[in-house]
Amino acid sequence: MVYRALVGGSPWFPDSIEGDRVVLRKHVPENVAAFQRWYSDPEVARLARYQDAPMRADEIDRFFQLRALGHESLTMAIHERETGRLIGTCAFSQVDGENGSGMFHITIGEKDRWGIGYGTEATQLMLDHAFGTLGLHRIALTVFEFNERAIRAYRNCGFVIEGRSRESIWRDGRWWDELGMSVLSSEWHERRASAPPQARSALG
Repeated sequence: MVYRALVGGSPWFPDSIEGDRVVLRKHVPENVAAFQRWYSDPEVARLARYQDAPMRADEIDRFFQLRALGHESLTMAIHERETGRLIGTCAFSQVDGENGSGMFHITIGEKDRWGIGYGTEATQLMLDHAFGTLGLHRIALTVFEFNERAIRAYRNCGFVIEGRSRESIWRDGRWWDELGMSVLSSEWHERRASAPPQARSALG
């Protein structure tokens, strides 16, 4: 069982979580410059926002202060392990300790790092923290139907589609569904147990 007292402290909010190719670290105030660049980019906005236009500078600043530096969500900066470069951000929000659930969010803001597995590894590290350390029961997310790369990555991490909000977003001249996906603790641990030894480190 997870209790709300964990929020804002250890082990809820670790200083870092290390993977083979990425390291997750707490955000620092200087990271706002990267947020300003990422979330003002139309290509990033297309995948991350219900609104078609990118976020304004003041909106990005408020979002960073509340999400990245606040204590209501567990938000980690994604760094490339080899270079230390800040490439994205990921988070658990709406963490419900009584029911063991939370919502997952991730953005790889550096577009030259799209499609090479960094987001997948960051997601796996966060799930390992959720289920292995915090003892959560269920992690859910939402994703736009046209974001096929993200859907593939989420499936690779064990998420399954459990529902959809039909034609809930207008983008590129047509209506698209928003998909709801989730993974359960039992499914995550089963994946770990059934993976060959050399692959288990990749699952957290």
